Amino acid sequence: MMDDETQNDEQERRASEAVPPGGVERRKMDTRRRARSSEGRERYLDMVQRERALMIDQGVARSTEQLLDMAGALAPSDIDEEEGVKDRASGDQLRSILPVQSWLPLNIHLIGLRDGVLRIAPLHDLNDRQIEALISTARRSGFHVERLESEVWDRKELIDTLRSVHDLSADRCEKTLALWLADSDNGLLLNQFQRDMLAEALQMRVSDIHLVQDNNPDAPNWIQYRIDGDMIPMHLLPAEAMARLTTLLKRDAGLNFGDRTTPKDGRFGFTWQGRGIDVRVAAGPQAQDGEKLTLRLLDRAGLKGFDELFRRHDGVADYLARLLSPEIKGGGGLILLSGPTGSGKTTTLYACVQQIDRRRRHVLTIEDPIEYELRYATQWQVRHGMPGGEFADLIRAAMRHDPDYIVIGEMRDAATVETSLRAAESGHTVISTVHADTALQTFERLRSLMPHERERSSTYTLAQQVRCILNQRLVRTLCQGCSHKDVAKNLLRENEVKQFGIDPDSPVRRHNTSGCDLCNRTGISGRTLLLDALLITLGPGQRNQIYEALLNNVNALVHENGVVVHSRRDGLTDLVLSGLVDPKSALSYLEE
Repeated sequence: MMDDETQNDEQERRASEAVPPGGVERRKMDTRRRARSSEGRERYLDMVQRERALMIDQGVARSTEQLLDMAGALAPSDIDEEEGVKDRASGDQLRSILPVQSWLPLNIHLIGLRDGVLRIAPLHDLNDRQIEALISTARRSGFHVERLESEVWDRKELIDTLRSVHDLSADRCEKTLALWLADSDNGLLLNQFQRDMLAEALQMRVSDIHLVQDNNPDAPNWIQYRIDGDMIPMHLLPAEAMARLTTLLKRDAGLNFGDRTTPKDGRFGFTWQGRGIDVRVAAGPQAQDGEKLTLRLLDRAGLKGFDELFRRHDGVADYLARLLSPEIKGGGGLILLSGPTGSGKTTTLYACVQQIDRRRRHVLTIEDPIEYELRYATQWQVRHGMPGGEFADLIRAAMRHDPDYIVIGEMRDAATVETSLRAAESGHTVISTVHADTALQTFERLRSLMPHERERSSTYTLAQQVRCILNQRLVRTLCQGCSHKDVAKNLLRENEVKQFGIDPDSPVRRHNTSGCDLCNRTGISGRTLLLDALLITLGPGQRNQIYEALLNNVNALVHENGVVVHSRRDGLTDLVLSGLVDPKSALSYLEE
């Protein structure tokens, strides 16, 4: 173990690493991010061009950009040079961020933003007041807009584009619901309400839709949306109407809509704003004679890229990018993503897969269920109860398919942990998720799943193979259009300021509970990643102390040489000083 002086030096070094870089270092990191993004597009370009030619022969129209996006290769222009200020954006990005009421009534097609110029194709001429309002909304949404430019399109072409890309149903859900409830036997109105509900949910950044159908006259039948982690009651339906809606959803998902007692899973797809949306449906019993449906909305456009996800964690991003580099073939190792349910582990898992050069390396994923289809990767679905269909069975089978990377959806039992460790030991890079509250607790969680008779040998393998553990949370970020500017000492007590280690006069932002049009009057706009990370940079011959710490006192691990710590506290301090998180809200995460 280190003496006190060495330990203090090590802690100071880690503290300096956790401080967000500035100036020259920040520009170097931006350059590395852009270089990684450029490589991502170049590596798949020839494959995409050949695929596009084949699709055209088969009558399928896809642009090169669309196919590159489907491969997860973001353009360098998608990476902002400054947090919160967007100089460039595609039409899809503008439509997903700008509030629908700011552009939908204007009958305009949002083409894109580049170098401060917002380009639109208007169906009718806009007056000065409409132009100023649109520019103002775009600026408050974080876009750098200096002026507006209108393009003249053929009127028929523009109308067709507006119809195909601009889904107007997101603005008429309540009206459709009222019409359907007045004529509940009308199947056309029922289908229209289902589509309007899904469109409304996507427009509001909903991750899940919850529907409860209960025949008890005293029980309410609500449709609730989960937005930024919170459940929001949206539509209240009579029991009979909710039963018709749940039957339609189950039919579309390929489920037996006559069975209300057996938990079931299905999925269906639909098109919104010109892109395909996948809806995963889970059905189960509710009370005595009811049913509960949960819809997970899977929008590929909502998947974050590697650099976008780790924007505020450059040290972690660079280390992880090296682990995922194709140059480490044969190095093996274990990359673990941990956190509670709903903390974004699957999103991070997919971002890591997108970072891998899947042209040169074989990626094989084992998932339950498969959420997003990944181009140029092999994806296996776990089949519980079927011979050879469990996680451990598929991991063993995967090693016979010459994989470079094995991605495991979740480690949830002893067999999966044991087989994953053997896969990592045999030279494969294994990436997986596990439920745990902290990075250190991730080790304890894995050890609790190990068979007692092989605990020491499995712990040794774990100590040898683990490369990094990322424990994560999703923190709600303040709306930059309406949050109030303040200083830390006005919001925090003296001891709380010391907890963050910031100057009492540091400028911060606080939550505006009234909100604005940009955030649906909530004061919150999205969530960002908060990490508690352990990066283990030691070679195999230097890991005996790691093994001893795992056996005796896992807390001693953070004091070992070669273990780089990125604490949750440092991340929260950065978010507070950046004005992205309310200091009072940050305290609750700090206390965890």
